[in-house]
Amino acid sequence: MDSPQGPIGNLPNTLSIMRLALIPAVVICLYFPGRTGSFLAAVLFASAAFTDLLDGFLARRYKTVTHVGKFLDPLADKLLVSVTMIMLISLGRIPVWIVILIVSREMAVTGLRGIAIMEGKLIEASSLGKYKTIFQLVSLICLCLHYQYVSVDFHAVGVALLWVALALTLWSGFAYFQLAKKILL
Repeated sequence: MDSPQGPIGNLPNTLSIMRLALIPAVVICLYFPGRTGSFLAAVLFASAAFTDLLDGFLARRYKTVTHVGKFLDPLADKLLVSVTMIMLISLGRIPVWIVILIVSREMAVTGLRGIAIMEGKLIEASSLGKYKTIFQLVSLICLCLHYQYVSVDFHAVGVALLWVALALTLWSGFAYFQLAKKILL
């Protein structure tokens, strides 16, 4: 249902818009890939990732789920992750083939969900997909940080978490297609 303030004027939708607005700031910080730029990019990316967790929780808790929010939230998530990964390719922090696989999966599942909606069916996010998102977000925070802080090599941690995120991405993508086959055929 749309909120009394209108379809956009609720806190969860505002948080999704804020997440979209943080994307250019993350990109600008990654243009300056030294310790300061990387640290700021990680802080901004983490802030944006936090709004992802918060907006869904608030929308469900206060029953302010809107059609606009159902569009904005996944759009903001996919843009945040995809744009950050693409920037990290140019810095040599993430292999291009991993980004291709992850972005391709996101586009395929989004397309699949769109087909299901046109057929009057719903393919909801699975818990596996939610874990995938968490690992993607945390790995990207670490890869944005990149440098060693308090004796932790954040690049190595980010790469390790990215491998887990990749496995979950492919696994959850396969699961979505299996579910869609049952629902749509």
